[in-house]
Amino acid sequence: MRYLVLLFTFLALLCAASDVNAQKRRPAAGRVCGDPTVKCKTAATFEPWDLPFDVGRNFTIGVSEYFYGIVLKSKKLSDWGDCEKPTFKEAERLSIQGLFPNNKVFAQNCVDAGTLYYSPTANKTALIGVYAGRTLADANAFLKVVKATGKYPGVTVRRMRASFNGT
Repeated sequence: MRYLVLLFTFLALLCAASDVNAQKRRPAAGRVCGDPTVKCKTAATFEPWDLPFDVGRNFTIGVSEYFYGIVLKSKKLSDWGDCEKPTFKEAERLSIQGLFPNNKVFAQNCVDAGTLYYSPTANKTALIGVYAGRTLADANAFLKVVKATGKYPGVTVRRMRASFNGT
């Protein structure tokens, strides 16, 4: 009888511990849709300047898988940016997108609830970047394409992820 009580207590504690861990789990990292010519399979609606990714079923908080990106331009801001008056205009992003038709050009002009942000990025920084690939080898090959334009001297590859918090 004592054995059964100990066994029951152990099982109850085990169940309680697993329930707590289940509540702390992060959302699964979503696959990035880096080619703007291919439809992205995602439940979320992204802005044209966002780098879309699969958010799964529960997308109050979304985190992409890691990817490689190249920040083409950035500017330090005095605050978190004004979404209504972006530092980098959509026309500029679209012009750059024309240079790289199969690699999504993305922008971060402000950080507000529900907007996408890219990390690692310094706080209060606006940027325009381009998706460079899932692997470092792909990214380094694409870096040569970017540098060949002669428009973005000194750019480097960086490992990034996209996230949003809609709460």
